[in-house]
Amino acid sequence: MRKWLTGGMIGLAAALAIGTSAVAADDAQRTLTLDRVFGSPDLSGSQPRAMKLSPDGKLLTLLKPRADEKSRFDLWARDTATGEERMLVDSKKVGTGAELSEAEKMQRERARIAGDKGIVAYDWAPDGKSILVPLDGDLYLAHLDGKVDRLTNTPGGELNPVISPAGGYVSFVRDQNLFVQPLGGGAAQALTTDGGGTVHWGEAEFVAQEEMDRRTGYWWAPGDRLVAVERFDEAPVGIVTRAAIGAEGTKVFDQRYPSAGTPNVAVELYVLDPATGGKVKVDLGNDPDIYLTRVDWTPDGKTLLVQRENRAQTELDMFAVDPATGKARTWFSEKSGPDSWVNLSDNYHAMKDGSLIWWSERDGFGHLYRFAKGKWTQLTKGQWQVTDLVGVDETRGRLYFMANKDDVLEQQLYTVDIAHPNAVTRLTERGWTNKAVMDDAATRLIVTRSNPNQPPQTYLADTSGKKLGWINENAVKAGHPYFPYLGAHRQRTFGTIKAADGTDLYYEMITPQMEPGKRYPVFFQHYGGPHSQTVTRGWESPLEQLIVSKGYIFFQLDNRGSPNRGKAFEDKIYRAMGSIEVQDQLAGAQWLKQQAYVDPDRIGIYGWSYGGYMTLKMLEANPGVYAGGVAGAPVTKWELYDTHYTERYMGDPKVDAKAYEKSDAIADAAKIDDPLLLVHGMSDDNVVFENSTAFAAKMQAANRPFEMMFYPGKTHAAARDIHVWTTIFNYFDRVVKNRPAR
Repeated sequence: MRKWLTGGMIGLAAALAIGTSAVAADDAQRTLTLDRVFGSPDLSGSQPRAMKLSPDGKLLTLLKPRADEKSRFDLWARDTATGEERMLVDSKKVGTGAELSEAEKMQRERARIAGDKGIVAYDWAPDGKSILVPLDGDLYLAHLDGKVDRLTNTPGGELNPVISPAGGYVSFVRDQNLFVQPLGGGAAQALTTDGGGTVHWGEAEFVAQEEMDRRTGYWWAPGDRLVAVERFDEAPVGIVTRAAIGAEGTKVFDQRYPSAGTPNVAVELYVLDPATGGKVKVDLGNDPDIYLTRVDWTPDGKTLLVQRENRAQTELDMFAVDPATGKARTWFSEKSGPDSWVNLSDNYHAMKDGSLIWWSERDGFGHLYRFAKGKWTQLTKGQWQVTDLVGVDETRGRLYFMANKDDVLEQQLYTVDIAHPNAVTRLTERGWTNKAVMDDAATRLIVTRSNPNQPPQTYLADTSGKKLGWINENAVKAGHPYFPYLGAHRQRTFGTIKAADGTDLYYEMITPQMEPGKRYPVFFQHYGGPHSQTVTRGWESPLEQLIVSKGYIFFQLDNRGSPNRGKAFEDKIYRAMGSIEVQDQLAGAQWLKQQAYVDPDRIGIYGWSYGGYMTLKMLEANPGVYAGGVAGAPVTKWELYDTHYTERYMGDPKVDAKAYEKSDAIADAAKIDDPLLLVHGMSDDNVVFENSTAFAAKMQAANRPFEMMFYPGKTHAAARDIHVWTTIFNYFDRVVKNRPAR
């Protein structure tokens, strides 16, 4: 058993001060390699996941990766008083190793955990005596004494399993229907029966999982009395024939994929009574072409709160629904400006007094408001963003939230009292970027923090932010996986450059040990798309250090269109993807070329997904600026991408075809005159492989030379493959680092 670590932290900067003698014993080990970067244990240290406090607060449960298999997770528990730790469920001993259903595989792909094994989620029973554990397609109930009961044993598997709020049922989706099973024992019963074919109950449709951050399709009312259930029918959605090309054969899937401008699923919402089987349909309005984005119950269970978004994503309505009749009234609405959209959020909380804590960008920045008796009170304000509502202490009237109030590159934890709007107090330490979770009663915090010199570490804190004890100190000292590489670790630096209109753009850079008068090649990485901030004062992958060890300067910046800088900064891409982002990245390249230590003729660019799209657009727009580029899994035709994401920014292609033509990467493919490497997984169901084949065909028809590396059987996550990075490094060395002088 391990005890709480209460001594002082030895971070990376402090460890560097120890000197190189401690790390010089094994020179070979000091050299980073791709095998080591992608190997086990994780170079950034063991990182716990899904940390929760038990209902009585006596235990902290977490998922921990195995030391010899960093992608396999087991369930552990710590005593919050003594720090004693024990494994509750060993995934190898309890699990069967059975293959997951195709539906669960796709859910994991949507959640970006497709490569994880073992236990990836769990749910505490409300009495704190047991924990529901999904594992290898079946459900288990783990008890605190180490006993584990198997609840299901079916070939199809169970999706979206939870324990109901009062602990009466285990619920799950099986064969596209919603089932409930008494937690105390008994057979599972189907609450719905017509699921099958194109009809699904209790699941989230593709775009809800991929683009709305909604993973489930059913929601229990307090007391287990009722459950709201989504029913969707995929019949209207177009069928895309997708070939999953593997090493030894090809599987052809007829996939229902809602491409931009085409029909979505038909969505309905019902309220079911698990005791009687009663069913009431919720009135979602007269327009069937809408998105069901969020569903919640008020604390008393008397009202169902439903968020409905129009197809154009310019209006979000909050409905208050009578569960007995299904009748809905519009409580309030959020509307976007003329050249913008409404961003979805999970940063809201229904209060016991009938009011609502709500996040909105109505003043141009994301802030918290209270809606009570038809009136709005703004609780936070300023040219900064609230990014996460962490907890609500209703007794004290206090909110806990993450924001970038003090520095756009840092996420800090703050608190504000509802009775004293805008009197904001920071609870975490500057110089770090943080994330936090709280228990439902908002009595304690679990804070995870990192900075450029310290991999993520996690601690338990009280409501003032005071650290009560380490959950994972993760100090980089002897025994830590990264410790042998400290001698070669290079610092990250941050700064700003000016966009064409004078807007500050934040960049980060890592340089190798430089010699006076020498000029260095640049590995210019970019993403560029919305909802992704890449430049932060947090720990980054050791892969960046490997890039620098190969003699490159590592550089990236966040362009306009990226989040956390306010709505005006983000809205620049509206109906114009692939324009302002390309201009801002060009400003970064021009700034680099002016630096005395940069070789202006040896700047190579790399990006994956939206970043791959950016590589193509940057090479098309600015021939001769870059030595070459790598485009990984790029979108090349936005008409091929899904409705909710694409139409949010680009509108309907049937209405604004010219905007799509301009934003696509296909039309100008022949303008690429610099070296290009195109990389794609051949089983990608997110950015489908057709994006790259269509682009390749255009380049070949125009007789433009380029290189390709396609990966049989690989999905959108192919970027994690060692061979991908071997290919990229070989390409950069040949095309960028060793480029003949012009």
